[in-house]
Amino acid sequence: MRLKSLVILGLLSLTVTVRAQVIPEALEYTEVYDFLDELATDGVIELTEAVRPYSRGQIATMLLAAQTKDSLLSRRQKDDLQFYLQDYALERDTLPEYYSYGHRHVTQWITPVSNLSLADPSLHLMTKNKMFKMRVRPILGMDLYASKKGIITKRWYGADIQMDIAHHVSIWGSLRDNSWDGSMLSSTYFPSSGDKMYGARITKPGYLNNLPGVQYKEANYGGDFSDSRGGIALYTWWGKISVERERLQWGDAQLSSTILSAHNPAVPMVTLQLTPCSWFQFDWFHAWLVSNVIDSTYYYSERYEEGVTKTHYRPMNKFMAANMITFKPIKYIHFSIGNSVVYAERNVQAAYFIPIAFYKSLDHLMTKGLGVENQNSQVFASITVRPTDHLRLYGTFYIDEFKWARLKPSNKENNPLAYVVGFQWSGWPVNGLSLKGEFMRSYIATYTHSIKVLDYTSNTYNMGHYMGDNAQSIFLQLSYRPTRSLRLMLDYTQDTKYRKYDYLRKYIAGRETEDRPNPIIAQKPFSEKTWRNDEVKFRAVYEVFNNCYAHIDLIYNNARAYSPSSARIEGEDRGWNADGTSMELSGDELQAYYLNKFSPVYLQGKNITAIMGLSFGF
Repeated sequence: MRLKSLVILGLLSLTVTVRAQVIPEALEYTEVYDFLDELATDGVIELTEAVRPYSRGQIATMLLAAQTKDSLLSRRQKDDLQFYLQDYALERDTLPEYYSYGHRHVTQWITPVSNLSLADPSLHLMTKNKMFKMRVRPILGMDLYASKKGIITKRWYGADIQMDIAHHVSIWGSLRDNSWDGSMLSSTYFPSSGDKMYGARITKPGYLNNLPGVQYKEANYGGDFSDSRGGIALYTWWGKISVERERLQWGDAQLSSTILSAHNPAVPMVTLQLTPCSWFQFDWFHAWLVSNVIDSTYYYSERYEEGVTKTHYRPMNKFMAANMITFKPIKYIHFSIGNSVVYAERNVQAAYFIPIAFYKSLDHLMTKGLGVENQNSQVFASITVRPTDHLRLYGTFYIDEFKWARLKPSNKENNPLAYVVGFQWSGWPVNGLSLKGEFMRSYIATYTHSIKVLDYTSNTYNMGHYMGDNAQSIFLQLSYRPTRSLRLMLDYTQDTKYRKYDYLRKYIAGRETEDRPNPIIAQKPFSEKTWRNDEVKFRAVYEVFNNCYAHIDLIYNNARAYSPSSARIEGEDRGWNADGTSMELSGDELQAYYLNKFSPVYLQGKNITAIMGLSFGF
């Protein structure tokens, strides 16, 4: 009995010494992520860039680590550090103190069992024994878009709640109700008269922009969508396990990752993260994706009217499992490698709940003996190198299929893969000044599959880079932080889309030869443009107080389409009839088809767009 008591006491002591709650910090909170990137590039802290979002506990730990290196920080960085530490006060077992113009303003109520603070404008509660902490934050914001094509308003509101119990249970949830509205959101401005959303669809699966994907509710005035996220996690100092619905970014990138870019709507998942030592991290998840592919054998029958029954077909099941192992062999090099599988079985497969596994091997075990098509598996890697203070170099690589034979000059086929390489130079010779650059290329059929439900998508949004396959992206950014919480940015982005194909299995997979290649991946990538967008953007963001943003954007963009001069091949997208059969549009008609397919009408052609916004939360 005494031994049992000692074991229980030991476990309790293990958990109560932990202060780092694992509530994820939303990727939309770009300012704190950018500040951490700056500190890491300046050599003040260390980051694991390959897996985001960071938890609020991780961020608090990194901020506290920066505080211990006060001598390395500029005056502005010290002000920013103090500012962000207030936002992560509960993670430090204290309540926030609101600072403005050099003065401290504290609003606290002390009861016999708890302390309560109202600041910024969140509500914070912490019991005297620090075993229960809660943060409640309102969410409210509006962006106003204005160009020669008209005015669009986007507004959102909701709330966010976060709780930590006994230093080893975290519970969180948020809801954001969003709406697009504007006098120009009518059929006049949108090419498809059958789409009730009209021009409100600034983002949708086919559009090639970096806006987060959403699932709209139809509305004649524009479009609505809601975003509910949350989860519950059990954690200790060496790891956590959770059930949550969040956006993920895997792979070091600044504009968009080729592995997981958070471009698709958030998905529900079971996650595991292990950090037993400073040089090793393991991440795994199993997610329930949204296929948007009808299962004709699975439907509901609805009593519609007397004598009439309506059939509602349900979507096919779709799941994903993925893992990532990160090593830090020396201080300035981080290397991550992992693999994933997208599968569409009737039920969840227990084999894919094995965290450390090579999923392609498991897939072969379960499908090869039946002589059927495999599921869709991928491998990927990410590397970050900081050879000197102020400089960060990185690369992220995603491989959908790979054969050594395709590397021969005589082999016409290309391996479907995508990569991003980039750099960040900051803090020298001018503190607060940063220069970033990124280059991406993706080959033909990288994110697609011959079986539609196995595409690398959820809600029809690509889960990798927003440009999809057979595309190229160039990104440059010059940014400057002159004073606390103010960031000025000048960006240039050039996105180019080349010929678009469906991945047809013309020949049986694995039986292609050099003189009989697969006709799709044997096409020359990056050969003829179908669409291009050049964008120059100036953005000023000021965080008035924690979680309150004001921003102004001035954007010039030029989105145009091209008509390839070569003959169409089988599987190439040059227009589709209403019955799903292919067309062979050409000239101006084909250009118009590509432009409407890849760009919202509001951003087609040459535009100068001004955006002003203010938000509580994000």
